Amino acid sequence: MAKILIVDDSIVARAKLKHIIINAGHEIIGEAEDGYEAFKLYRELSPDIVTMDIIMPFLDGIGALKLIKEYDENAKIIMLTVLGQGNRILEALNSGAVNYINKPFNEIKVLEAINDALN
Repeated sequence: MAKILIVDDSIVARAKLKHIIINAGHEIIGEAEDGYEAFKLYRELSPDIVTMDIIMPFLDGIGALKLIKEYDENAKIIMLTVLGQGNRILEALNSGAVNYINKPFNEIKVLEAINDALN
């Protein structure tokens, strides 16, 4: 069972992801709506995995990814994106993301990404 922090500015996306993750037996230890809040919660909660939306207000997912990786180079961050964000996905992977998941969420893909990050 992994402790997971969900970061997405969409309450609907967070709810859907939360449902998938909890049904798989993992624990949601926190939720954030923007990159600054994600960084703060990462330091407070020390999650095993972070799911991070790329497009968010204030500080986007790539900016938050970079802050978290500076703080903890071993952080496991899975990016969340909509189709057509290829350049942003590549930037995220080059900045240390371990994987990415396309929206709308596919339960199998979400769980595969989480299991890959844990292994």
